[in-house]
Amino acid sequence: MKKVSIQEAKKQIDALTKQINHYNHLYYQEDNSEISDFEFDILLNQLIQLETDFPELKKADSPSQRVGGTITKNFETASHSVKMLSLGNTYSKEELVAFDERVFKGLEHRNYNYFCELKFDGVAISLVYEKGELVRAVTRGDGYKGDVVTENVKTIRSIPLHIKDKKNLPEKFEARGEIFLSKKGFEKINAERLKNGESLLANPRNTASGTLKMQDSTVVAKRRLDCYLYQLIADEVDLDQHATSIHLLEEWGFHVSPTYKNCQNLEEVFEYIEEWREKRHDLSVETDGVVIKVNDYRQQEELGFTAKVPKWAIAYKYQAESAEATLLSIQYQVGRTGAITPVANLSPVQLAGTTVKRASLHNANEIERLDLHEGDTVNVEKGGEIIPKITGVVKERRIEGSKPIVYIRECPECGTPLERNEGEAKHFCPNDEACPPQVLGRIEHFVSKRAMDIDSLGTERLRALIQQEYVQDLADLYYLPEKREALLGLEITDDQYSKNSEGYLYVSLKKALYALTQQLTLKEIDEFIAENEELSLNQKVNEFHSYALHRGKKGKQNSLTIEKLSVLIDHGHFDLVEDYVPVAYVLAILVGKEERIEEIKPITKNRNSVHEIVIHDQDGIFEKDFDAINKLKGNSFQEGVIKNMLEGIAQSLNQPFPKVLFGLGIRNIGENTAILLAKHFQNIENIENASAEELLAINGVGETLVTSIQMFFAKKKNKSIIRKLKEKGLQFQLSSEETQLESTVLEGKKILASGRLNHFKRDEIIDFIASHGGTYSKSVSKNLDFIIEGEDMGPSKKEKAEKLNIPLISEESFIKMCTTNKEIK
Repeated sequence: MKKVSIQEAKKQIDALTKQINHYNHLYYQEDNSEISDFEFDILLNQLIQLETDFPELKKADSPSQRVGGTITKNFETASHSVKMLSLGNTYSKEELVAFDERVFKGLEHRNYNYFCELKFDGVAISLVYEKGELVRAVTRGDGYKGDVVTENVKTIRSIPLHIKDKKNLPEKFEARGEIFLSKKGFEKINAERLKNGESLLANPRNTASGTLKMQDSTVVAKRRLDCYLYQLIADEVDLDQHATSIHLLEEWGFHVSPTYKNCQNLEEVFEYIEEWREKRHDLSVETDGVVIKVNDYRQQEELGFTAKVPKWAIAYKYQAESAEATLLSIQYQVGRTGAITPVANLSPVQLAGTTVKRASLHNANEIERLDLHEGDTVNVEKGGEIIPKITGVVKERRIEGSKPIVYIRECPECGTPLERNEGEAKHFCPNDEACPPQVLGRIEHFVSKRAMDIDSLGTERLRALIQQEYVQDLADLYYLPEKREALLGLEITDDQYSKNSEGYLYVSLKKALYALTQQLTLKEIDEFIAENEELSLNQKVNEFHSYALHRGKKGKQNSLTIEKLSVLIDHGHFDLVEDYVPVAYVLAILVGKEERIEEIKPITKNRNSVHEIVIHDQDGIFEKDFDAINKLKGNSFQEGVIKNMLEGIAQSLNQPFPKVLFGLGIRNIGENTAILLAKHFQNIENIENASAEELLAINGVGETLVTSIQMFFAKKKNKSIIRKLKEKGLQFQLSSEETQLESTVLEGKKILASGRLNHFKRDEIIDFIASHGGTYSKSVSKNLDFIIEGEDMGPSKKEKAEKLNIPLISEESFIKMCTTNKEIK
C-alpha cells in the first residue's frame, strides 16, 4: 500500500469501515454474503494496515478490533450482579395451561400478557457496559458467578464494542443473551476439519461453548460466533415491560432475534408455538423451543421465584421428530452398579439434524411392551431432541417368521447369570467383585480427587488395566510398579471396541478397514466413513470395496480383501452392530483362515481387546501377521504414561486415613462420615471391631450405616484388600497431627453452610468445621445446631430452618466464634 496523507488515510479508513460493517450486517443480521471470506479478509487487512500507519485514526469500535490476538491462559471468575436463572421446561400444552393458571392465581387477575421468543441452543452470556463501552463478558457458570471471556467475546462482530450517540443510554447496564454458532458456520468448520484429517465436532452448541473458552482469541475470531440478546438489566432506566427493554436493545445496536412476539393471552401463545414449529428449521441457528415470559416487570416481581426457577417464565420444548428405522440387533451395556441397559442398533436415520444409529430400550419390560422382533421396523424419536428412543413397532411391516427378542440371561462382560429383584425393572450382574464395569466403578471412586487423588489413572487407562486383568481390586493398583515392563504396549481400548448381546467382541469399522488395507491412511478411511454416514454397515463395506479398488497400486488387492469381509458379513455368523464389525471376521481374514471362522469365533467371546485375544492364543492361530494385527489395536501404554501413573500411585500413599476410608467405598460412608468415624475410632481395626452399640453411640450414625459397615467387614475379600493395602503403606490410622484440633469450640455440633460464603470455598468450610471439632451436614434437619447463612441463601432452606427453629448465624459471627473460642449466644 503506497504512502498516503493523513487526510486521505482518514477517508479510506471511513470508507473501509463502512464497507466492512455493511458486509458484517449482511452476514449476521440477514444471513447473506455478497463477497467471499477471502475478499472480506483483504478489506480487513487494508484497514488494519492503515490503522497501523496512522494509529491516531484508529477508533475504539473499528472492525479491526474483532480479529483477536489476546492469549488467555486462565479465565478469571466474576460474580453476577443479578443471578442468571435457568427455566422450568415443559413439552405439553396441558402444562402450559397449568403454568397460566399459576400466574392467574399469583396475580389474582388476568390483566397480563406474555412475551414469546424462540429458545436458541447456545451459551448464555452476560455483557456489562460502562459509559457505552463493553468492559466485561461473563459466562453463566453456576448462575452466581461465571468465567470472564471478554477478549473472546470482543471478536463476535454482532456485539457492539462501543455504543455512542444513543438516547436513554445509562451510565452502566448489563445485556444478556445467547452466543451461538450458525448451522452454516458449523458445517464449514467440520468441512475444514475433515479436509485436515481432524475429528469432527459433535454439534453447534458444544462447538460454541468450546470456542468461547479457547485461549487464543485469534482462533475464536475465525469461528465467527454470533449472539442474540434477550434481556436488559439497567437500574438507571425506568423499564416497566420486557418488550420495552428488547426494543431499547435493538435501538442501541444489539443483535436481537426478530422472531419475538407480544402475545395478549395463552391462545396467542399457542398460535406462536404452532407458527414456529416447522418454520424454525429454516433459521440459521439451532432452536429447541419457545421461552414464554410475563411481560410486565412489576408482575414478574409480584410472582417471584421458586428455589430454582422464576414463577413468571417457562420454556416450552417442541416434541421430537419421528422416523422409521430397522432394528439390526440389541446390545446390553453393563453399568458400574451392575445394572443392565439394552441398546438397540438401528439402520441410520436423520432426526433433528443428526444421524441416529442407536436408541435406549431401558429394560426387559420395555422390550416386552414393544413386542420387539428381529428385524422389526420401528418408530424412533429423540426425547427432548437429545436422547433417541423407540416409541413403537410398525407391525404391518414385520418380517414373516421373525423371532421375538429374548432378553439375555448372562452378563455380556463376565458371563455370570443375571438376576432381577422382585419389583425391580432392571436386571443386574451379581458378580460385583470381578465384573469389569463394576470393578471400574469402585476403582474410579478410590482414585478420585476426593479419595486417593490419583489423577493419572483416568477411566480409559483403568478400563484397560481391568479388562486385561492387571487390576481386579483396589490393592492391585499398588502392585503395578512390579509389572512395569509388562505394561509397556498394553492396549488402551478407548471407544474402538463394542460387544454384541452374546458378549462377542467387535471393533470399529474404521480400524477394521485400516487393518485390512494397505497404503490407505486412517485419514482417508475417516473421510470415506464421514461422507457415507447415512449408509448402513453392509452398504458402507460394499462402497468401500469400490473405493479401495481405485486407490493406488494396492487397490485391487485391497478390494479383494474387503470383498472377503463383505462375504463374511452377509453370511451372518454374528448380528449387526452399526459402525462395528466382529473382531473374529477381521482376524480370520488377516491370518488367511476365513474358512475357520467357527473355530475363531469362540476365542473372541467375553474378551475386551485384540491384545487380550492374541496373548491368550493357545493354538497359535494368530502367530503371524503381527503388523496387520497391530494396525487393528488401539493406543497403548508408553513409557511416559506409565511413569506418570506410577508416580501418582506412589504419591497417594500420603493420603490421610479419612480419605482412605472414604475411598474403600463402604456403602453409606461419605466424606463427612469417614472423617467422623476416623476421628472417633482412630484406626481401621477399631472400626472393624466396633459393636453396633458403639457405632450407634456416635451422633450421625444410624442402623443403615451400621449394617453397611458390618456387611463390608464380613467379606474375606475386603479384609484381604485392606491387609494388602496396609502392607503397601496406605494410612489406616490417624496421625498425631490429625488428632490435634485447633479448638473444641464446635465439639459435638452439627453445622450446615448455605448460600455463598466470602471466606471459604465449599471444601474449606468442611475442613474448617472439622478442625474445630464439629461435623458438617449437607442438608437441613432437626439435628442441626445452627446454619451459617451465606449470601443468597436458598429460600426453601431458610423457610425449613425457620420452621424447625434452627438458628441462623452470619459468616462473620461464625468466624468470631471459632477465633475467640466463645460460642455466640
